[in-house]
Amino acid sequence: MIKRLILLCLVVLLYAPFTSAQLWKTKRYEVTAAAGMSQFYGDIGGYSIGDNLLGLRDFSFRQTRFAVNGSFRYFFTDEFAARISISYIMLHANDARGSNPWRAYAATSSLIEQAALAEYYIVRNRERNSFSFQTYRGLARRKLSDFFNSIDVYALAGLGPAMYWVKGNDKFQENMENPTSGHLFKTSGVAFVIPVGIGAKVAIDPNILIGLELTGRYGFPDYLEGFSDDDSRINDIYHTFVVTFNYRIRSAKYWSPNFRR
Repeated sequence: MIKRLILLCLVVLLYAPFTSAQLWKTKRYEVTAAAGMSQFYGDIGGYSIGDNLLGLRDFSFRQTRFAVNGSFRYFFTDEFAARISISYIMLHANDARGSNPWRAYAATSSLIEQAALAEYYIVRNRERNSFSFQTYRGLARRKLSDFFNSIDVYALAGLGPAMYWVKGNDKFQENMENPTSGHLFKTSGVAFVIPVGIGAKVAIDPNILIGLELTGRYGFPDYLEGFSDDDSRINDIYHTFVVTFNYRIRSAKYWSPNFRR
């Protein structure tokens, strides 16, 4: 009897670390909803490169608009995930603040952006492989110190098409019909964008994570605000800063052969 008990204890001691290390595999899938703000850096508005300090002068709260996003994530490994997303993003540009106030163009763009993204997790939350965390719900038992064990930090990059529609002000419309030399207009179409960004999430529940994500996009061709200038040296750029709500979907029936939810 004693020998069997000792053998059982040895089996549990050897098996438990392996089981805990694999808990993340039971929740490979994650859906995300996000909402926040957007900022646009294009040929309308903004300061010329020589008058700008790393683009900081181009930022304006008056030019911010909103962005919403839905996405689906799959973890291939504990540190690497693939994600598909669709976003609605509004962008705004105005010559009133920038290097060309005399031009007086203003435009608002609506984008439907689709993207395939890869994510690499620089920091992984420790509680994803914790049985004690995975077997209760709610915040009542959480401690402040647990916050630091619940954080994910990740980098992302991808590629995708963005359909865009542009509405310009009267001056924009007037010059579109009779364009000045070097001024090119295209108020709808499809542009490819390259998203690159960084995000962080904190687990507040075994299945729920709340986070922040900052993503910049480089677009081509150069018409996201419906306008391009022959003197333009950089394609359109925009970024979003959003709050994310993430829900993990259980992908295995059991946590381990001996543990049921």
